[in-house]
Amino acid sequence: MESNDELMNVVQAIKDAILQSQQRALKAVNQEQLALYYGIGRYISVNTRKRNWGKGFIESVSEQLRKEMPGLRGFSAPSMRKMRTFYEEWMMLSDNSFVETNKIELPEDNSFVGTNKLPQVHFSIDADFPIAAFMSIGFSHHYAIVSKVKDPEQRKFYIQFAADTKAKVEDLEQLIDEDLYHHQGDLPNNFKRTIPDQLQAFRAITMFKDEYLLDYINTEELFVRDKDRDEKVIEQGIINNVKNFIMTFGKDFTFVGNQYHLEKYGIEQFPDLLFFNRELACLVCVELKDGSFQTSYLGQLAGYLRILDDEVRKPNENPSIGIILCKSANKKFVEYVIQDYNHPMGVATYKTSADMDDKLKKLLPPVEDLEKLL
Repeated sequence: MESNDELMNVVQAIKDAILQSQQRALKAVNQEQLALYYGIGRYISVNTRKRNWGKGFIESVSEQLRKEMPGLRGFSAPSMRKMRTFYEEWMMLSDNSFVETNKIELPEDNSFVGTNKLPQVHFSIDADFPIAAFMSIGFSHHYAIVSKVKDPEQRKFYIQFAADTKAKVEDLEQLIDEDLYHHQGDLPNNFKRTIPDQLQAFRAITMFKDEYLLDYINTEELFVRDKDRDEKVIEQGIINNVKNFIMTFGKDFTFVGNQYHLEKYGIEQFPDLLFFNRELACLVCVELKDGSFQTSYLGQLAGYLRILDDEVRKPNENPSIGIILCKSANKKFVEYVIQDYNHPMGVATYKTSADMDDKLKKLLPPVEDLEKLL
């Protein structure tokens, strides 16, 4: 009699084969659909931009298609205009034989315009173009990219991102609006390597900046000379202005506590600041350091994150993220050493009002006036 383990192994093998087959089938369907939409977009583009289709002709085509093919979806007039945009924005990917052919007077039976035949699409792709990713994402993703992003290099980035993360269209649009392309290299971090869900990793990247201006913290007002200042002073300033800190840090943060008590095997630990982020669905531990970045800070933060995940994190929450806030840091060095750690961490810098240039301070209105305005 076969063992239960053998049964499960066989079932898993067949299940994997079925899923892989389904994925290949869906991929083929998606590629066929993209080629179809591109070809139709090209057909519409030539006839509307270079020929004389009258106003409302696309609406008439769409209506007639619905009559002749009941139940047909995706070919409304707005959808067909999106296909035209898709083609026109990626016109450079196909050869120009179609457009050039339609500039030449040909016999009616050989002319594309006015016939019922759409020529097949033949792509001419540069070596650095992410064609596999391009053909694997859906038309809605493509339209979101071409309608929101104009730079070709940024478009390539978002195409690859959508393919790698399997992001939903609404997630893709949100990250484009948050300018993920320009945020991806700001904060030195190890998120892509330590957060299994790549969409979650990219969200974390956009969530944190590489430098924060804590302009509401004035160490001089706290009667601390610059050379005597330490993390406790900055921490107290943040606690007194936690609403401002959260607004500076970003949306969806809630404050959990400062000097948060952790204990494991009788050893007590006290992380400086603990937050929860609703967007990321995880705890965020912030360590304050008054000085330049030191590699030992990463080990300390990794210990906090391990205990938080084991003792504090709830089952429905994602692994905790740690952020070190220090006065200065060499980004390249941080990126180099942080990759050896298995917990998601990043290193950012901060400035306080005491660090602002004297000339800049003089340009700002008094605090009392700002408070009145607010």
